[in-house]
Amino acid sequence: MERSAMSNTIYVINPNSSTTVTDAIDRALEPLRTPQGPAIACLTLPDGPAGIQSQRDVDGVIGPLLRRAGDLEEEAAAFVIACFSDPGLHALREQSRRPVFGIAEAGVLTALTLGQRFGVIAILPTSIPRHLRYFGAMGVMGRFAGDLSIGLGVAELADEARTYERMSATGRALRDAHGADVIVMGCAGMARYRRRLQDELGVPVVEPTQAATAMALGRVLLGDR
Repeated sequence: MERSAMSNTIYVINPNSSTTVTDAIDRALEPLRTPQGPAIACLTLPDGPAGIQSQRDVDGVIGPLLRRAGDLEEEAAAFVIACFSDPGLHALREQSRRPVFGIAEAGVLTALTLGQRFGVIAILPTSIPRHLRYFGAMGVMGRFAGDLSIGLGVAELADEARTYERMSATGRALRDAHGADVIVMGCAGMARYRRRLQDELGVPVVEPTQAATAMALGRVLLGDR
């Protein structure tokens, strides 16, 4: 199926207002870009909070996210919502004619292909109840090992030394104490640490925006809309 020139871009939308997070996502997706396309464009949602760290934050970005995606509909080949709470996922699927992917859903589904029990590295303890509700709704709790936080907000992830030290300790705890044989990063802002963490832990580490964008890329290249 041939794609039109006006609808050949996968839009990866960061629903928070942090351009630092968006830039990190953009770098993480570079291996998925090819001269043959489709293009992969990473966007920041200016109306979003600095970090999505509560259910209120999640609910508050849905309207602006839907409006931004609506403006891009005719140019889009697919959409990726780059927040581990998947805000507006089902509403955007209802609104758009394009494939829509949430990074939490895609990250977990990818993890299930790489190991028997997945563990999640969350940013804050308050993130964990949202994750558990979502995993329960997905029906994957039988393969769930644990969800532990590093105790840092989105903005604090820019401190590379402190962030990596905590991610490393949390990943080891998920692997050794909880039996996780695959780790999912529970925030798009963690993207830059994936390869180093995987090498250290010796188990697969899933960066969920990469996972979701890879799924979107497959759908677009196969001509599925």
